[in-house]
Amino acid sequence: MRTIAEWLASLGLSEYAQRFAEQHVDASVLPDLTDQDLIELGVPLGHRRKLLRAIAELDGTALEPAEALTEPVPRDEAERRQLTVMFCDLVGSTALSARLDPEDMWGVIASYHACIADVVSGHNGMIARYMDDGVLAYFGYPRAQEDDAEQAVRAGLALVDAVANLQTDIKATLQVRVGIATGTVVVSELVIDDTPAEQAVIGETPNLAARLQTLAEPGTVLICPQTRRLTGGHFDYGDLGAVALKGWAEPVPVWQVLGPSGVASRFEAMHKTKLPQLF
Repeated sequence: MRTIAEWLASLGLSEYAQRFAEQHVDASVLPDLTDQDLIELGVPLGHRRKLLRAIAELDGTALEPAEALTEPVPRDEAERRQLTVMFCDLVGSTALSARLDPEDMWGVIASYHACIADVVSGHNGMIARYMDDGVLAYFGYPRAQEDDAEQAVRAGLALVDAVANLQTDIKATLQVRVGIATGTVVVSELVIDDTPAEQAVIGETPNLAARLQTLAEPGTVLICPQTRRLTGGHFDYGDLGAVALKGWAEPVPVWQVLGPSGVASRFEAMHKTKLPQLF
């Protein structure tokens, strides 16, 4: 008898094991899952199709319930590597929650998560974690490519447009803030029943991406010096100068990505945005 985690691993989709467990998706409800259910779980299109085919082929094969999964534990091995990290946050989600029915708000967040999953996977990234109105994504893991930083920035710009054009039942235009940082990190895997379930990243890079995201104006993408160096020539930038960040001894140079190189950016008017000092 296989667990849900083992079944997902056999499909090459072990990154969803923890999510299935958190949402109490067990063997008894697998046959009832629909495409919309998987969208609300944040599963991108290609993986949704793969899961639905696999569910149809189960033919009553016994699986242990998701509740039988053990708590995630760190794997002993860890890997040092360069990684580009993206933090994306939905602007004004607190205000939306205050005026929307909880079910309507849940629908907005589900659509938002699905949109991000499609954009990130389409740029060779992976969703590391959903945090209500925030999303953490990695570019360069598990497989590193020369253009990881470039793909992350392209994904950030695409997210700004995709979320703004997201069709929802509410009368409001959604906006995101995006922060992107590149640097050396240590990556280790969290495992469930000996199956990889989530990647834990240690280093200052995720913290820097998170700080940049909080500084970004709605509808903008901010990047660090290393990301700027790796993507130079591919984009037009606005130099926002060196900014004091909590946890950093020296001010950090910050750039706003205006758009692909040579293309007029609708954010150019914000080129000289003055950022607050964080202490």
